[in-house]
Amino acid sequence: MRAVLQRVKEASVTVDGKITGQIGPGLLVLLGVGKGDTEKDLEFMVDKIPGLRIFEDAAGKMNLSLMETSKALLVVSQFTLFADTKKGRRPSFIDAMPPEEAKRMYAEFCARCRALGLEVQEGVFAADMKVALVNDGPVTICLDSR
Repeated sequence: MRAVLQRVKEASVTVDGKITGQIGPGLLVLLGVGKGDTEKDLEFMVDKIPGLRIFEDAAGKMNLSLMETSKALLVVSQFTLFADTKKGRRPSFIDAMPPEEAKRMYAEFCARCRALGLEVQEGVFAADMKVALVNDGPVTICLDSR
């Protein structure tokens, strides 16, 4: 699994002119599921993302995690994180997990984060989404479970 995390002041995702997910301060997570991803990859992301200490404490140091704040997650499916651009000019997405399986893993990621007590908002899997955000910092981090 791959994820791009952006610490945000606010973020939203809109589908067909309607907001489907919206948060104030927190993390925008662009989440991609690749061929061969397993339960181990899912567990890595569920453990790593809520526990990353990337929010400022009272001294202004990046020392707090989502679990230690009242911040939220906005999770957006992003198969293009598995783009292969080595040949030609058109990306190949052959390394992305097929949609049915990827949707299950995406939903499971969101469910497990909710089970941790986090507020989780979502985009719509496989939809044409418009994502808006105000990056905080900016802080942008890329994760790969492999």
